Amino acid sequence: MNYDTGMALDDFHTRPVFDEDAVRRDMAAIAGDLHATAVRISGDDPDRILAAGRHAAAAGLDVWFSPFPYDLGADELVDYLTGAAERAELLRRETEREVVLVLGCEMTLFCKGFVPGEGLPGRTATMTDPRTWATEEGRAPLLAGFQRARDTQRETVAAARKLFGGRLTYASGAWEQVDWDQFDIVSVDAYRDEGNAARYAEELRAYHRFGRPVVVTEFGCCTYRGAADRGGLGWTIVTEDRTIPADYERHEAEQVLYLHELDAVFEAEGMAGSFWFTFAGFELPHRPDDPAHDLDLASYGLVAMRPDGGWEPKLAFHAVAALYGGQPAR
Repeated sequence: MNYDTGMALDDFHTRPVFDEDAVRRDMAAIAGDLHATAVRISGDDPDRILAAGRHAAAAGLDVWFSPFPYDLGADELVDYLTGAAERAELLRRETEREVVLVLGCEMTLFCKGFVPGEGLPGRTATMTDPRTWATEEGRAPLLAGFQRARDTQRETVAAARKLFGGRLTYASGAWEQVDWDQFDIVSVDAYRDEGNAARYAEELRAYHRFGRPVVVTEFGCCTYRGAADRGGLGWTIVTEDRTIPADYERHEAEQVLYLHELDAVFEAEGMAGSFWFTFAGFELPHRPDDPAHDLDLASYGLVAMRPDGGWEPKLAFHAVAALYGGQPAR
């Protein structure tokens, strides 16, 4: 299960209020109700991750300590991830649960200096424009950026190994070219959508060639009809004024079907584990009487956040609990 401790994305923060009592209750639900054995804890503040990790370990969960650097350059990345490694090692020494350090997430997209474009919107536009990939001239800047990313990754891994004694991985995007020989686990954020559905299983299978355990660090879909076809871009239906267009219909069963279909793929393809994205979209409240402001439609969460800060389980919450209730959770 993925769990967000908060991150600032331009002018939006995914969790401005961080209440440790709420975190403790959430971890108890993830372990007890959802039958998870591990939680991937993400955020841009390593101290928040450490605090949440302590509650997770106390609940009996292994912790994937996942600092999320946003819009940092190469030099900043090394310093930031080194600091996170120190905190991850502190947690590892405190608990008998396994702590895995995830050294960043899709950094060619979320960090600067690797893919052309200003901020996340600009880099996303570059990556999703077919013209970028159509010619050698269009691909050249990307390939050079991917090489810079690999060079930076070598630095961060070397620095982290000096400080952290557990297993290392990286939450990669499917487009990224990662030197997996330096990591202990191969991890990929693997959202299925209408564009990759036909080759999805084959692409996952290919990761076994690196000779490491393969884990899906993110999969999931939002809570409206048709969200499964949009995969990792399902959240983009939210408009600039934070409303939901009228043509999107709430459909909690969308998540349930997606869960069951992908779990079957992961089982067939020998994935060592998978993390649903995510437990909650903390800044996407559910307003059932106000469809235009029912931002939970754009949430990947298994729970719907109420405006008062509490939450209610969605259909997918119960589906996960039933799916993993009789077996080790992925």
